[in-house]
Amino acid sequence: MSFQKTAKAISDPTRREILNLLKAGPMTAGDIGEHFKTTGATMSHHLSILKEAELITDERKGKYIYYELNMTVLDEILTWMTSLRG
Repeated sequence: MSFQKTAKAISDPTRREILNLLKAGPMTAGDIGEHFKTTGATMSHHLSILKEAELITDERKGKYIYYELNMTVLDEILTWMTSLRG
């Protein structure tokens, strides 16, 4: 996990909202995009940054790609942040 990539990924409110949407379970890019007033290219860019930071994973099922939260990385972040409390 690269903390710099993670910090960059979650610094954007749109990407934080994407993570929030994915709490409910896997979604396609089209399903995610319906919640935003943005182009497909912009949504693809946001998903790419989240994927590069390993905050989400993707899986092709037929002609669709489903995105979901990567709880492993989120757990690592939470463990690290909790350890700062002492």
